[in-house]
Amino acid sequence: MTPPQTALAVSFALLSCLPAAAGDFTPAGVYGQDDRRELSQVQSGKVKSWADSTVALFKAGQVTADAEKKTSALKLEPFNQMPMRTPENPFGEMVDLCQGEPYKGQQTGAFCSGSLVAEDMVMTAGHCIQTQESCEGVRFVFGFAAGKDGQPAGEVPSDEVYSCAKLVTQKLEGNGADYAVVKLDRAVKNHKPLRIRRSGAPPAGTPLTVIGHPVGLPTKVAGGASIRKDDQGGYFAGNLDTYGGNSGSAVINTVTGEVEGILVRGGPDFEYDAEKKCAKTVRKMDDTGRGEDVTLVSNVIASIPDPNKPKAMIASDSPKPAMRALAQASSGLGGF
Repeated sequence: MTPPQTALAVSFALLSCLPAAAGDFTPAGVYGQDDRRELSQVQSGKVKSWADSTVALFKAGQVTADAEKKTSALKLEPFNQMPMRTPENPFGEMVDLCQGEPYKGQQTGAFCSGSLVAEDMVMTAGHCIQTQESCEGVRFVFGFAAGKDGQPAGEVPSDEVYSCAKLVTQKLEGNGADYAVVKLDRAVKNHKPLRIRRSGAPPAGTPLTVIGHPVGLPTKVAGGASIRKDDQGGYFAGNLDTYGGNSGSAVINTVTGEVEGILVRGGPDFEYDAEKKCAKTVRKMDDTGRGEDVTLVSNVIASIPDPNKPKAMIASDSPKPAMRALAQASSGLGGF
């Protein structure tokens, strides 16, 4: 066995690998063909624009700003191991990934995913950010994607890094609601908010695309999925190709481009290959396995401003003279 990786790797990997149970907050596994793609492999301008609104959640201690260079260094490490329960150690140990596993050796660092849904608001899973205190310990990083060499850059412009100003709303209910909306420390530049469904709910069969950071890896785009079971009481289930770390990812209607929900939980990511003594991705047919649970966006629309509605007029205790005169004329208290 190679030595254990850092505590960050262990924390998200433990969530990803152990068997699913009630309340297991682990989007996981691959259904049918693995549809995940690097952002550089995506040809559609529409899908690229969705990915541009995706954000990686890093612990504050993993991001170090350089005021002089105006850049922020990201603490990353190679994705080579996962903790697994094995016959030799039923309580879990670090196990090497099997040869040929997707993204083996790619640098990783984020712990959850999110999406921009207003000029200064990010939507994610409730189990990713549970309190105002934990929210303040998160950095929201845009543009965490692999380059031509297949690896993400070790630093990003500091203006692509945002902090939490306020945890606007959050809920975490076992196998039910799981969501959080965060107000950032400033409006986001150079990234457009995603459109969200404002009414109704998507039916079974709706085609889906999920964009996020599986096991903290650089941006992955996965289409080719659909809704298996529609509204299950605030969430639906789909055959989305994800790993733990995709928690909080926007799940988008591939046809309309609207966000239908937030990826929150599913089955286990990895299983132990007893013959090769390594960890391999759990793979299911498109119509088998438990599926991945997606919190319906209807749970959070009340907390996200509608860009199609005009901002409410601000009341004033002392109306402007012209407005006061008009009001007086209308009421018979004055005239022109």
